[in-house]
Amino acid sequence: MYQDAQLVAIDKPAGLLVHRTGLDAGETRFAVQLLREQIGRPVWPAHRLDKGTSGVLLFALDAATAAALAQAWTGDAVRKTYVAMVRGWPPDEGLVDHPLARLPDDARSARGIECQPAMTRFRTLQRLALPLPDRGFDDTRCARLELEPVTGRRHQLRRHCKHMAHPIIGDATHGKGVLNRALAALLGTQRLWLHAQALVLDHPASGAPLRIEAAPGPEWGLWAPWARP
Repeated sequence: MYQDAQLVAIDKPAGLLVHRTGLDAGETRFAVQLLREQIGRPVWPAHRLDKGTSGVLLFALDAATAAALAQAWTGDAVRKTYVAMVRGWPPDEGLVDHPLARLPDDARSARGIECQPAMTRFRTLQRLALPLPDRGFDDTRCARLELEPVTGRRHQLRRHCKHMAHPIIGDATHGKGVLNRALAALLGTQRLWLHAQALVLDHPASGAPLRIEAAPGPEWGLWAPWARP
């Protein structure tokens, strides 16, 4: 998708782990391994995407570039934009300012762990009404959101969407299982409906502005018949 002397970016498919983790010990395929084999050289992931999340995943091609990217990610030098399908109709736009407990890589529970500031901007791109009864209504309201994490906490977007009562469709941890299964049956596919659409940063070698983008896959078009004007 993108490659130069210092960087390579891929459009990660949903269902692929970035690297080995104790939470999914049975998995044998990883983006780091597959990319290394494809281009024939070591790679360093600059950030992480959840297994279920698709989209732009950036790697460094040498240790010095990896260090520069790590420093950029700790501040506000990298702008990230996602799209998601969520339950309900959120406001047109807003800011979620809600601290989140710090989660170690292999932690399933946030209880008893310190909280960190966390903020996410959102904008509603499209509202939909699907022909499934929901909470006494004849249809199920969903929306397509643009999400921009201001901070970079683990599972921030999924947890913030849950906090504002609009969980991401297909989220087995923070969403609604019955609704996820019903929508998967209606659409004919099951996935976490979260996609990393764009990264904007200064190139670690040249300093020039760099934008890397991956459009959502064709499966996102399955929602089109139920879009509201």
